[in-house]
Parts: sequence; structure tokens; C-alpha cells
Amino acid sequence: MGAFIIEGGHPLNGTIQPQGAKNEALQVICATLLTSEPVTIHNIPNIRDVTNLIQLLKDIGVKVSNRESTYTFQADDLNLDYLQSNGFVQKCAQLRGSVMMLGPLLARMGKAMIAKPGGDKIGRRRLDTHFLGFERLGAHFNPLPERGLYEISAQQLKGKYMLLDEASVTGTANIVMAAVLAHGTTTIYNAACEPYLQQLCKMLNQMGARISGIASNLLTIEGVESLHSTVHQILPDMIEVGSFIGMAAMVGQGIRIKDVSIKDLGIIPSTFRRMGIKVKEEGDDLFVPQMRHYEIQSFIDGTIMTLADAPWPGLTPDLISVLITVATQARGSVLFHQKMFESRLFFVDKLIDMGAQIILCDPHRAVVVGHDHKVQLRGGRMSSPDIRAGIALLIAAMSAKGTSYIDNIEQIDRGYENIENRLNALGAKIERA
Repeated sequence: MGAFIIEGGHPLNGTIQPQGAKNEALQVICATLLTSEPVTIHNIPNIRDVTNLIQLLKDIGVKVSNRESTYTFQADDLNLDYLQSNGFVQKCAQLRGSVMMLGPLLARMGKAMIAKPGGDKIGRRRLDTHFLGFERLGAHFNPLPERGLYEISAQQLKGKYMLLDEASVTGTANIVMAAVLAHGTTTIYNAACEPYLQQLCKMLNQMGARISGIASNLLTIEGVESLHSTVHQILPDMIEVGSFIGMAAMVGQGIRIKDVSIKDLGIIPSTFRRMGIKVKEEGDDLFVPQMRHYEIQSFIDGTIMTLADAPWPGLTPDLISVLITVATQARGSVLFHQKMFESRLFFVDKLIDMGAQIILCDPHRAVVVGHDHKVQLRGGRMSSPDIRAGIALLIAAMSAKGTSYIDNIEQIDRGYENIENRLNALGAKIERA
């Protein structure tokens, strides 16, 4: 396993550009399985989860070519027998995004096999929404527990009305991809409507699908016979944008975040502003000036600020870890409520070891009492439990006194491209060991 060695206390200054969005990339890459014609996608990030998914598509016969961050996929000769191999099972177990191959394969090939997907260890992440949606469309699934596989088949998917039990992003994406080739009309209520899901729907429409209600929680999909080629541009990664805002607040001397697609960031900038951080919009850039102090706002009635995650357009849960770290040096106190995952806050014990004042109330809630830069965090040895906690610990280490070591940085590599070199270019001192 790799590790980062971080020499803390070096201020960051300059300009940085976010990578392509990881969560969108995983969806639209899987969508290329829906057609035998070539599909070209620009701005694909070079991160572990994405490269693993691309390799998985190659393994089942998808032709892939690329030049830098632009990839072309052509799924005209698939080897479905590979889906039952031990190699396929092992690779799926390491990548949660592999579950989104189900919908396209089921729609186009009439069958799919998927292993229990891997990913972050942040609590139970069930697949019921995916399977219930497929069943509503007429599919049958058979769990094979002895091999850790799910087998799904359907002679012909048929459009149906469905009310999802949760507004799952990957569940909605999977069902939409299955429904575009189903007979008849599918209506999905309580659908996720994140920008990346909107991007997937727009790409599918460019390929010949008929999806309406995009950006709402009520999607209508009129099934078509087939889809064709298209060219698609992936959005900047909003989670990386939020991470850079947090870094700029903690250790920045003026950082410009370039080409962020402000209209697709939702409440992310305003959430950081509620933490007292100045986030200036300049064209399609964000500029965060140096701040000696930033003060957490309170509610109008004077009560303590509470920040909680929620489905879009609420606050994404992927930024809670970063916000907690930023709050450790704020002026004031804030309660964080992480509703969606029961293990995502357990990383705060590492911040406590670094000197942060945090009360972990339960697996879902933590109160942070900010130091207001009067007490500097101290370096230490820690391990990254998941992608977002990993980047939060990296931010804490850059602001800390002394040298820190972060193990298991493969988790960070799953979501952040070449992160140490990009931050070193701004003035950080990070070494990969």
C-alpha cells in the first residue's frame, strides 16, 4: 500500500482546475454498452475507479481507444461468458460502479451477471432499488450466494410506472439505462436528479432515447428500438471543487478554481459561505481569498448552525468530511448530521488525535468546536478509510504543524487524479511513498 508524507504549514497559492466528474464518468461509460456504435466521451478523469471500470469493459469485449482524457467506446462484440468468470467476480468486488453495467446489459442483451460490488467502507449500501426497478420492468433475478453473484434476465423489458423506495443516484441511473430500450413508457417517481444523472439522460437523448422530466424527480422514458453514437462532455467534479474550496480556506493565500460550471454546483458554494468562507464567483471560476479568520453563521434565531446531507438539490454527503475538517479552524461551533451512511463520521477520531475539538454524538452526528486558528492541528499517522475522508485528512495534514503520514492512499486515488503533484504546484509539500 502507498502512503503520503505531508509536511504541514505550507500555504497554497495559484490556480487549479477540477478534473472530470467521477460519478458522471462511471454512469456514462456504462451507458456506452447500450449501442453497438462508437461513443466518444471527453474529460474522463484518470482515477482508479474509472480506469478499473474501463478495464472491466475491455474484458467483456468493448473496444476502447483514447487520447489523453478523450475516450471512444464501441460495444459491438461482447463476450458475455466472461461475466461468469472468477476474474470478473473479483474485479466487481473492488468497484461499486460496476453495478451500473446491469441496466445496459439487461436492456440490450437480455441478461446480466454482477458480483456484489465493492467501494468505500462507509456503511451498508444496498442494491434493492436497482433490483426492484428491474423487476418492475419484467426482469427476473436469481442470487447465487455461493459465488457472490446476482444473475438477472429478461426476454423483453416492458415499461412501467414505479415509485422508487429511495432517490438512489446509481439506482435511478441503472433503471433509466434499462428503460430506454424497453417496450412502452416507463415513469420513475422519486428519481434522483443530481447534475450527473441529468448529464446521463442528456447523453442518452443524444443517442436517440426519449427521456423527459430531466432535472426533476419524475422521469418519463419512452422506449426505443436502438440507440446510436454520440459525443459527450463530462462536467467538472463538484466534489473536487468543494474539496479545493476547503483547502483554500484552511491553507490558502488566494486560490482560483478554474472552469467549475457554477450553475451545476447547487448549494455547495453557499454552504461554505455559511461557514464564513468567502467564495467569489468570477465568470465560471471561483476565487477564495486568504482568510485569517472565518466565522460560522448561526440560524436567524441564534441557535447553533446545523449542516446535514440530503438528496439533490440538498448538500451532497460526499462533502461532509471536508466541511468537518474546515470547521476545526473556524470561529464558532457547528453540528454535522450525516444521514445517509452510518460509518462515514468515524474518521473524526483521527482529527481528534490531531488536536481538533469534535464531539462524536453517534454514528450520524458530530459537533465541531472551531479553534479559530488559535490552536494549530498537529501532524500524525493515519489511514484513509474512504475517498472523501482521505481528502479531508490530507487537507488537515497540510494545515497541521509537523509531518503527517497517510496510509492506504489508494482510496484517495480512486477519486482524485494526480492529487499530490497538482497540490505541490500550488505550494504544498506532499511526497508519495
